[in-house]
Amino acid sequence: MPKNFLTRGHSRALTRHHKIAAAGVAALGAAAIGFSAVPSDASTTTTAEVAAPTAKVAYSTEQIKDVKAGITDQLAGASLKAEEIAAKKRAAAEAAAEKKAAAAAAKAKAVKAREAKEAASRAAERVVVKKAAPKSYGNHLDGWIRESLDILKKHGIPGSYEGIHRNIMRESSGNPKAINLWDINAQNGIPSKGLLQVIPPTFEAYHVPGTSWNIYDPVANITAACNYAADKYGTMDNVDSAY
Repeated sequence: MPKNFLTRGHSRALTRHHKIAAAGVAALGAAAIGFSAVPSDASTTTTAEVAAPTAKVAYSTEQIKDVKAGITDQLAGASLKAEEIAAKKRAAAEAAAEKKAAAAAAKAKAVKAREAKEAASRAAERVVVKKAAPKSYGNHLDGWIRESLDILKKHGIPGSYEGIHRNIMRESSGNPKAINLWDINAQNGIPSKGLLQVIPPTFEAYHVPGTSWNIYDPVANITAACNYAADKYGTMDNVDSAY
């Protein structure tokens, strides 16, 4: 093989390699120039950083605000609902208390009305018993006069306690069994008898209904004598001597 052929081929191969190497050196030179152009106080950036800078992330508060507002609304709604429930419970408790108080008042009123009715009934019963119970009088001169006065009043016959008492003391000294055996009536066989010395015919003629027919009975004797005196003298009060 001719020497010049080898040399020529070799020269071609070297020439291509040399061109590639020269391009690499040129690129490195450009890069070096680029680095040397950056100020000393500036931040150093890589080729990758220059080619694709990192994008900053932007954050928005709108959604967070909405979420916070939603939670606040939910809490407020829950609080309001709890207050409504508590208010309903209080209202129910107050209504129950009012109902209980009203029931107690109604019961007390009913009890009071029943007690008043029972008291009125007892009072009426006492009145009936009082009216039905007979009046009692002592078995003595005072009691006899008072009982006689009640009977006289019932029959409209006049007379007073003083007038009756005064004539009794004069006629018999208060002895219901007294009898006069010496006056003209005794001589005629009709002696005067009893507290007011009444003769039997006068006693029978002026006997008052509701009293005894026994002339010696104190009340019957007084009542008949007063009836006779009222007919003859207007009242026993007008009698001051034998009559």
